[in-house]
Amino acid sequence: MDEEVFNMSLRKFLKRVGVTGQREIEQAVRKAIEEGRLKGDETIGAKVHLEIPQVGLDVVIDGAIELK
Repeated sequence: MDEEVFNMSLRKFLKRVGVTGQREIEQAVRKAIEEGRLKGDETIGAKVHLEIPQVGLDVVIDGAIELK
């Protein structure tokens, strides 16, 4: 394994996850506020499921997102 190639590829993947995830969350939260499902001052729970079947990785990461 080429550590440098692996590291760069992993960073690109995680950047894509971060950028895409942030955009999707922002859109979903704004829509929920517009529709009255959220007030906009809550802390909402968040969960990410990370899976790489080829290496046996299956992990859930829990967190919270503060809106105000």
